[in-house]
Amino acid sequence: MFDLKLTNATLPDGRTGIDIGIQDGRIAALEPNLAGDSSETIDAAGQLVSPPFVDCHFHMDATLSLGLPRHNESGLLLEGIQIWGELKPLLTQEAVVQRALDYCDLAVSQGLLAIRTHVDICDDRLLGVEALLEVKRQVAPYIELQLVAFPQDGYFRSPGAVDLLNRALDMGVDVVGGIPHFERTMGDGAASVTALCEIAAERGLLVDLHCDETDDPLSRHIETLTYETQRLGLGGRVNGSHLTSMHSMDNYYVSKLLPLMAEAGVSATANPLINIGIQGRHDTYPKRRGMTRIPEMLTYGITCAFGHDCVMDPWYSLGQGDMLEVASMGLHVAQMTSRDAMRTCFDLVTNGPAEIMHLDGYGIEIGNKADMVLLQAADPIEAIRLKAARLAVIKSGKVIASAPRRESALSLPGRPNSVDASRVGPR
Repeated sequence: MFDLKLTNATLPDGRTGIDIGIQDGRIAALEPNLAGDSSETIDAAGQLVSPPFVDCHFHMDATLSLGLPRHNESGLLLEGIQIWGELKPLLTQEAVVQRALDYCDLAVSQGLLAIRTHVDICDDRLLGVEALLEVKRQVAPYIELQLVAFPQDGYFRSPGAVDLLNRALDMGVDVVGGIPHFERTMGDGAASVTALCEIAAERGLLVDLHCDETDDPLSRHIETLTYETQRLGLGGRVNGSHLTSMHSMDNYYVSKLLPLMAEAGVSATANPLINIGIQGRHDTYPKRRGMTRIPEMLTYGITCAFGHDCVMDPWYSLGQGDMLEVASMGLHVAQMTSRDAMRTCFDLVTNGPAEIMHLDGYGIEIGNKADMVLLQAADPIEAIRLKAARLAVIKSGKVIASAPRRESALSLPGRPNSVDASRVGPR
């Protein structure tokens, strides 16, 4: 007797006609024409059942703060940082918690059930840290929230940041963060990478640095991050986020860098919506796209992901927590338009970030957590194209959110794009 059964599902790997039996919050069976009764049945009607979306790069302490205390008129990264610096003294813990919870509700409705969020520790009160630790506690039943201790104003550049970062980690923050390109000199940036990686090695923690988020091709802190990962034996535990300077780097240098990243086990997260909006602002024409070299990294076997980064904050005034929108932008910017490449873009908002976050029991396989999303799409490509409706969002074997079927969705002839929406209504 199953607690829940999904019938006639299509999986991201192309398997069709699959039934999924769920028991005690886990996937207990996965096969066509699954025998056995269930307390509840959802007919997927040939639609795509995916593991939940994952965002491994976000800033939840700033989300939904758009216009506080003013708008970013230039669109520049540095103006966003300046506005955030003006807002920080005005923040209250209650307001940060409420905005973050509002965003988490939005995320769940989009099938986004795991988020890695950077939290600014350059505040003597550590207000953001306390707020997001409380949010993490409250959303634990439905979102896996991972916090990164992020010295927004520079690990060495900001007075007290060295002590504040350690205090944040002592409070229970999960990941060591940094921003080496924002230090006063290239030397300080490289030294911060070394210090932060050593802290992670000593504490047994993961690393995720904002690294080379600039158009300057000489910003090469990813090289130092790769070296320190190798030196300290941190392979598989280190992520470089943004890496936008790589878009402007000399091809010969990159041909040396990417094999070193692969050898060291350093992963990479691009943030297409932000990277395409912020980078190249000092260019006339031609304008650089700015997003890092995701297709080339993938050819070397480097684990990659697309992150949302921001929603309605000093850096980005749009966004709705939709990782399919992120995948779509990444697909276009990286020109990943072959059939296989488009399927890979779906992986970059599911399996790739799940690997970077070290999520346990992730994926549609027997024994894994019964966390999944029923999408109104026939396959991952169609899901990206249509920004598919999330017909049912399932956490631990229970439907926690649902949406009606969109009648206007267009599918190719002979391919199903309908579902019995009455079976996935609000619980």
